[in-house]
Amino acid sequence: MPKDSAAVTSLQVASGPARATVKPTRLLWLLGPALVAGVAYLDPGNVASNMTAGARYGYLLVWVVLAGNLMAWLIQYLSAKLGIVTGKSLPEVLGIRLRRPLARRLYWLQAELVAMATDLAEVIGGAVALNLLFNVPLLAGGVITGVISMIVLSVQTRRGPRTFERVIVALLLIIAVGFTAGVFVSPPDPAGVLGGIVPRFAGTDSVLLAASILGATIMPHAIYAHSALARDRFPQSLGRAGIPRLLWATRWDVSIAMLIAGAVNLAILLLAASALQGIDGTDTLHGAYLALQATLGPVVATIFAVGLLASGLASTSVGAYAGAEIMHGLLRLRVPLLARRVVTLIPALLILGSGFDPTEALVLSQVVLSFGIPFALIPLVWVTAQRSLLGHFTNRWLTTAAGTLAAVLLVALNLLLLVLTFSGS
Repeated sequence: MPKDSAAVTSLQVASGPARATVKPTRLLWLLGPALVAGVAYLDPGNVASNMTAGARYGYLLVWVVLAGNLMAWLIQYLSAKLGIVTGKSLPEVLGIRLRRPLARRLYWLQAELVAMATDLAEVIGGAVALNLLFNVPLLAGGVITGVISMIVLSVQTRRGPRTFERVIVALLLIIAVGFTAGVFVSPPDPAGVLGGIVPRFAGTDSVLLAASILGATIMPHAIYAHSALARDRFPQSLGRAGIPRLLWATRWDVSIAMLIAGAVNLAILLLAASALQGIDGTDTLHGAYLALQATLGPVVATIFAVGLLASGLASTSVGAYAGAEIMHGLLRLRVPLLARRVVTLIPALLILGSGFDPTEALVLSQVVLSFGIPFALIPLVWVTAQRSLLGHFTNRWLTTAAGTLAAVLLVALNLLLLVLTFSGS
């Protein structure tokens, strides 16, 4: 019997409270899907948004990172629960419930545009990292990033979800070290951090960056991907008897993943606020790298660039997985992952070849993602509240209320962004 199945079976036959019966060694075999989905919260778009926010406004937007991470925990848990209980991903559920072909295609179109914006950020981030580390031209760096991501995706196709998880988690560890090392060399100001917890803005640009941070933190494709990852990891043939304990293990999985993602995102902003604020050019990845090199030394700067490269490689692989699931669930078309990877690489290569500022493209891509959040989040909260779909595992009213509140806040922030932008204030 496969180890994953043995772990689940042991949970099904265990008696008594889950906390007393689940052995740590067994629990470890049930962790993984959230860590893979959590890579989406540490993509190069996060780096650009958080670095720019810290360099421009210091600790002002610390509260945005914290609030986004809290909302992300609930959102990712609901996504995983949907995949475990129903055996279907969110795109598959919506593909069934949106019965009119036009509605399915329009929904797919917006989801596809969001997925493309995600991929754009991730490939650009990998290209910039290769340029910083090895002076590789940006266009060539984009091609290399795309090729390596194809190799990573082939692992998922040929070796299955567990091996794919191991590769992504290894890259996740590199990302965590790369983006947090600088904070230990240049510690943040405790008073500034505490002051940044108070919600406030400082003009239109700070609202734009807040929307960008949220778009990078709560990523629509992570919502779509997590339900599919959980579905693939815990097949329905294992039976429904073990679902409560699988959900318990999933809460641990999501908590660990979001703790890592939140700590790293916060570290990026704090590093920029403590070491890069007031330095010209630090609102670009290249400028931030040079500033880190000048202020904290070449070792910290190099570690940062290695983390950026790992971020681009891991997140673009997960993004391609999510994009393929979106197309399969909504259009009922199964496109090979590698073929899709080639097609979705084109927009990023066009941007890199055009000479457009890569950091600006990263930040703008995160804003696009923030507008795609409601289209993923609202349906997720809605379907997980349907007793006809989830039965005994449907959301409690408090969970639905919290998810609804998160959706309302995110939509309100985007509307505020539009008003401030077009009013010129």
